[in-house]
Amino acid sequence: MRNKRLILALAGAVICGLLAVMLVTRYLASVQTFAKDLNNVVVAKTEIPVGAKITVEQLALAPIPNGSAPEGAFRKLEDAVGRVAITTIGLREPITNLKLAPEGTGAGLQAVIPEGYRAMTVRVDDVVGVSGFVAAGSYVDVVAVIVPVNTAAAAQGPISKIVLQNIKVLASGAKLDKPENQREPVSVNVVTLQVTPEQAEKLVLAANESKLQLVMRNFGDQEDARTVGASKATLLGGESPKAEPSAPSQKSSEARAATPKPRPRIKRASHVPDTNGAEKTAVVQPTPRKSVELIEGSKRRDVDIP
Repeated sequence: MRNKRLILALAGAVICGLLAVMLVTRYLASVQTFAKDLNNVVVAKTEIPVGAKITVEQLALAPIPNGSAPEGAFRKLEDAVGRVAITTIGLREPITNLKLAPEGTGAGLQAVIPEGYRAMTVRVDDVVGVSGFVAAGSYVDVVAVIVPVNTAAAAQGPISKIVLQNIKVLASGAKLDKPENQREPVSVNVVTLQVTPEQAEKLVLAANESKLQLVMRNFGDQEDARTVGASKATLLGGESPKAEPSAPSQKSSEARAATPKPRPRIKRASHVPDTNGAEKTAVVQPTPRKSVELIEGSKRRDVDIP
């Protein structure tokens, strides 16, 4: 009896040992497979601001699975050294080709200007700069007050008109990146706008003709508003809303139906002798007579009132 229990205990121990060996073997195999699938990519060791030229001290290598590596990631440090960042790169964020300017681009503002666009700086104050909340990355509309060239329109005075819409702010003052605390305004004297060559011509003319006003807009609002401008006539004049005629109610129609209606009473014509002997028929005007319109189901009839 004792030998039978000992045999069962030894058999159970052997089975548990075999299961443990199998689990450990599978775990080590999966770890080795995962380690073989890892590959190093270049990441930012510190935060890299926009427009800065990347140095080797700002970079590091981090293992990332090959299937999780972003498109355009660098595998060697020397491939990213000397390139200029066109957007802010955060800590431990992979360096990709889309976040860098083309090779040979110098550091500074020129690196963040897209192809086909220009950077133009305009002077602002606390009012024009939306109380200091216009920062890099914001989108604004440009409003100018212009005196019309047409003589008839010039008689009405200057016109306030939106001349440019959905313009991106590249820099606020000398800063190309957004402030750390975007809830606090930053007082600057100038802002740099990203415009096309045609928009740059309009902006220069508007700046020479009048004082500019920047209007901040929502980042997701990409629609262009069509306006005719505002003048003194449209500012002070207004149209009062016209009252629409109300439909007659059922009670008023029933009241009119119950109101007595005068019914003409026809009298026979009397013959009046003419001076020449011929009889002349005199027309007698009918006298009005009061009556009430009585409604019985679907039938209606008039009842005279004595």
